[in-house]
Amino acid sequence: MADETVDKTEETAGAGNDATADATAEETAVTAAETPVAGDASELSEGDTAATEAQVASEATSVTAENVPDVREAMLIKPDVGFVKEIINGGGTDLKKCYQCATCSVVCNLTPDDSPFPRKEMMWAQWGLKDKLMGDPDVWLCHQCSDCVAQCPRGAKPGRVLQAIAKMTISRFSWPGILGKGVGSPAALVLMVAIPVLILLGVISQFGHLTNPSKGNIILDGSGHQIVQDVKTGGEIIYSNFIPIPAVDITFTLAFFFAILAFAVGSSRYWKLLSAHAVSEGGTLKGSGLGNLGPVLGEIITHKRFGKCDETEDRKVSHMFIFYAFLGLFVTTAISVIGEYLLHKHSPYGWNNAVPVKWIGSVSAAAGLIGIGWIMINRFKHAAKIGIGAYFDWLLISVVATVIVTGILAWGLRVANTPVAYTVYFIHLASVLFLFIYAPFSKMAHMVYRTVALVFARVTGRDMGIE
Repeated sequence: MADETVDKTEETAGAGNDATADATAEETAVTAAETPVAGDASELSEGDTAATEAQVASEATSVTAENVPDVREAMLIKPDVGFVKEIINGGGTDLKKCYQCATCSVVCNLTPDDSPFPRKEMMWAQWGLKDKLMGDPDVWLCHQCSDCVAQCPRGAKPGRVLQAIAKMTISRFSWPGILGKGVGSPAALVLMVAIPVLILLGVISQFGHLTNPSKGNIILDGSGHQIVQDVKTGGEIIYSNFIPIPAVDITFTLAFFFAILAFAVGSSRYWKLLSAHAVSEGGTLKGSGLGNLGPVLGEIITHKRFGKCDETEDRKVSHMFIFYAFLGLFVTTAISVIGEYLLHKHSPYGWNNAVPVKWIGSVSAAAGLIGIGWIMINRFKHAAKIGIGAYFDWLLISVVATVIVTGILAWGLRVANTPVAYTVYFIHLASVLFLFIYAPFSKMAHMVYRTVALVFARVTGRDMGIE
């Protein structure tokens, strides 16, 4: 099918050349027909006739040589057939149904008036113009509202095509690139899961108690520090006996900084390509990225653009639940680290602690559970109009759901003093490590790439925000 697209594109280019030649001939004929004469041709003298013919020939030569561009050069394109197939396999299954009616651009509430998306992206995708799409920030200005998907008269699903291109953008700029390809491939899922699991098993084997998680009672030493004493069966479950807190903190800190480095490399590569494309097309950069970051972050915090969606307007609330849940859990972790290493206040914390770390963590976990559940319900609720989503979507949804559910269960089972708590805690840690390591390569990377694209759109004057 992709080869047929290329053949049709070449036929169109050839037809364009023939049509231009015919148009030139017709224009010449019209010029001759409209040349003013002093009467019927039979009434002209030989000198008048010769002068008229010379004038027509001169004007015809002028039209052909000066006013008609070299269409053959202008229509030259280099389609990447493999890229077209990759889009189709990546979720843009119905790409070739598009016949450029522009309904998608008309119904989109987020697209700028000047050169709107996603019509042009659909055309470029059909033509296989990989470089043009990879350097197109509009791919990320799309917030997957799916208004275009629901309203497309041909069922071409433009939003899904842009989502597939966004996934390919992440893979292209990923560092290391092998992880970008692995996370996006269902065939590599087992291997991707095995990596964080094996890392965690190695850490526990080295520093903890893998085969016989110990139990003990928390008591205070003479300095008021919490220690574990009288390790015995039937005592309170202590996760730090299973894997010491410093081992957890070091492992996840390294994973966190790895993700930051990978994000920095990927976003830097993306910014450079965006800048190169803008300059090559005659654009100018009208400010600094940092200077435009503040307004963009303001939009992200309020999810203002999500509020412009029609078909899936309820996505705004569910996404905000998840967004602020993760923010709250980050604050909880930060407080715990400060308490552990600076204030020497060791976990677990009580409900009456001076710093409401347990309240912040619990409320955040509840918000995350509501948010991820809402997102999953909406996927099925809107499936008839916009589809249920691709593997790339569900991978992140599944991991986030696993992190939240196992985190809540790990707390509840510890309180209930149930031995299975250690297994659940291990799954929780492995899922969090999975989330950290693969954040720059999964759909979670859209937070960074979309931010870069929004900032770049402001720098170039392309998009100055949503009112």
